[in-house]
Amino acid sequence: MAGHEFPEPADRKQVADSFSDLQAAEETCHSCDPAFRHGVVVGFDGSTSSERALAYAIGMARRSGSGLIIVHVANRLPTTVWAGCEPPVFVDVPDHRTEVLGLELACADYLAEVPWILVERGGDICHELEEVGREYSADAIVVGSTQGIVGRIFGSVAGRLARRAQRPVVVIP
Repeated sequence: MAGHEFPEPADRKQVADSFSDLQAAEETCHSCDPAFRHGVVVGFDGSTSSERALAYAIGMARRSGSGLIIVHVANRLPTTVWAGCEPPVFVDVPDHRTEVLGLELACADYLAEVPWILVERGGDICHELEEVGREYSADAIVVGSTQGIVGRIFGSVAGRLARRAQRPVVVIP
């Protein structure tokens, strides 16, 4: 065949094996304790509505025989507030609230019924709850409803999460 050259097998690019790529991605992904796989994710900040959501999530985890992943999303503020920068750069603000919540939860008798962990994240609450749900292959995400004018102006976390989540979202009033 004049004009066409066929490269030798050594010159050919190796075709990506999708199964090995998937295995490599899973190995690099955050390894989660198998006891919490397919557990129940609950957003918790210590408010009354999040305490009700936690109580519901505990019952849900107990009935399904799964673990409870309690997520506290720490504050992140744009540096533009402090430095006047043009690009929206975010800075993690030390949030000691997670430590306080962890101590309160560790002393709570009602959590003795299910295995649980406390996960701290920083960023958008909806994104972080969904991300933790994805990492742990959660069966559901439980959140409390937003009360007050802030939820009416900016939209509630529960509403935004219900619109974008890839798993069931349970909103507790």
